[in-house]
Amino acid sequence: MIVNSPFVCNGCDRLDIGIGHDACRYIKFKYHAKRAQLLYEDTLKNSRTGISYSPSELADIDNLVSPLLLNGQSISTVFYNHANELPCCERTLYNLVNGCYLTARNIDLPRKVKFKTRYKHGNGRNHDIFTFDRTYADFKSFIAENPDVPICEMDTVIGTNEKGSVLLTLMLRNCHLMIALLLPNKSQASVINALNDLCDQVGIDVFKKIFGVIITDRGTEFSNPLALECDRYGEIKTKVYYCDSYCSWQKGMIEKNHEFIRYVIPKGTSFSGLTQADITLMMNHINNYPRASLNNCTPFALAEMLVDKKLLETLHYHKIMPDSVILKPSLLKK
Repeated sequence: MIVNSPFVCNGCDRLDIGIGHDACRYIKFKYHAKRAQLLYEDTLKNSRTGISYSPSELADIDNLVSPLLLNGQSISTVFYNHANELPCCERTLYNLVNGCYLTARNIDLPRKVKFKTRYKHGNGRNHDIFTFDRTYADFKSFIAENPDVPICEMDTVIGTNEKGSVLLTLMLRNCHLMIALLLPNKSQASVINALNDLCDQVGIDVFKKIFGVIITDRGTEFSNPLALECDRYGEIKTKVYYCDSYCSWQKGMIEKNHEFIRYVIPKGTSFSGLTQADITLMMNHINNYPRASLNNCTPFALAEMLVDKKLLETLHYHKIMPDSVILKPSLLKK
């Protein structure tokens, strides 16, 4: 037996002095580098296969995590709210779901999807008369001169088509609170009436304080800026600016938050059977969903500190506990 390094026959000194392996009475060992590497990789793979939790521990994790994931919450949100109760890290939760060790599956995760290639538009049209002195460049100049003015992003969400009921959405940048108002159709009159109704309910002074400036797209429903800026009596209640054509990223906050609406009301679903009470219920759940961008705080919690409470009371927005938040179509099933 080779007792000195390298402990294999490959490096035996007897081979150099002409003594063959057949004359050697020791047990022979020969090192094969490629085979050793394959054995090493196989051992490494096996050592990392499976999970390090007992059936009871895994059942406890499943009972805590899966119901929340099935309600539309994300793994990061669940982990943040229950970090002290979980015996694992956030990355391990993803692995448990991906490995089908929990009741919840990848298909239940809101963002575990493939994204389609972004459509590239042309240069767009820059001749809209109603955007004169109200372009995105004008908006940036205005904000530079008035850095303390509150900014609101505005958009619409359609159901099956633009002729039916639509949602008018308003997003407050300072706290990420999103407001949704059910409109009978996607028209200028519906949008103007909805804003005027909200202004009448909270008072023009409160409206000015919350919706100091509004940035929106160039949709036909928003193409009457003078009517949008004034209340029913002709008094200025806000200032309206428009994004550049095909530049929805200029109001990216509200575009991003529309995905929460689609978790509850999938694209292509009609709004005809819904009431404003249904939309308010949905928005309460959306606004009480923690956001990583807010250091896992909720938009509603921030709104309580930054927004006049009269707005929250008028909209019937209230607090919902994290584990009670549901972001699935089942929320509106009657």
